Amino acid sequence: MTDPHDQMAILAGALPYLKRYDDQIIVVKYGGHAMGEEDTALRFGRDIALLEQVGVNPVVVHGGGPQINAMLKRLNVQSTFVNGLRVTDEQMVDVVEMVLAGTVNKQVAEAITRAGVIAVGISGKDGNLIRARKAERTVIDPETKQPRPLDLGYVGEPAEVDTKVLRLMIGADIVPVVAPVGVGPDGQTYNINADTVAGAIAGALGAVRLLMLTDVAGVRGPDGKHIPEMSVADVRAGIAEGWISAGMIPKVETCIYAIEKGVQGAVILDGRVPHAVLAELFTEGGAGTLIKA
Repeated sequence: MTDPHDQMAILAGALPYLKRYDDQIIVVKYGGHAMGEEDTALRFGRDIALLEQVGVNPVVVHGGGPQINAMLKRLNVQSTFVNGLRVTDEQMVDVVEMVLAGTVNKQVAEAITRAGVIAVGISGKDGNLIRARKAERTVIDPETKQPRPLDLGYVGEPAEVDTKVLRLMIGADIVPVVAPVGVGPDGQTYNINADTVAGAIAGALGAVRLLMLTDVAGVRGPDGKHIPEMSVADVRAGIAEGWISAGMIPKVETCIYAIEKGVQGAVILDGRVPHAVLAELFTEGGAGTLIKA
């Protein structure tokens, strides 16, 4: 057991940060390897519940790629990925919605509720939360060497975020848990990348922080060392110079997007580390890489 005096020192040290985030909106993107096993999920639920109990307004946006893969395998449906995006045909979009807006969404909400606060799972289709448009991508034709359109099927992007339902839930001390599917003008369901949805929702809500839980401790510099804080200009320079690359690029681009939409800061941190969310918000050093304007 921790010494009681040490516990009091920890609480006293957290007080300035508790005041900083009191009644502020924090959007947390939760998915991939950060979701982990049941114990990890329950620990995450307790951390989100604690935020709500100390006066923070958390909003959770979750992914579920591994769970979708498992269900597609059970149904003997083949997946194809292009540039990290799942090509989603009519059969697959039904499976994606079933897994994300059904199984995973309710599991995440239940883990938070079990910790002592009310969490309600919704999808981007509920209350017109996310109006989607078809994602447009291009690839280089190997013969002509020219870009050509790439049809990803029912993969979408947020066209508009209506925060009314989220603000009603936040005002009622309910933690929203959002599955990343949206609806098009014709009523068509679209599968949307969870990082993109989290950035769009954080921007629309004017969140003070967007926390991107992933499987790395943050951005590493050209020397391989962890960078605790960066500006948007630093990030763009890192991409241009090549030391921010591969899977880190879409994550930092989501952070930039959110900041340009009004979020005060976005953080990339390792969601597998116990209490990473609390360490980031309530300690001086934080736990990841903070990106600010």
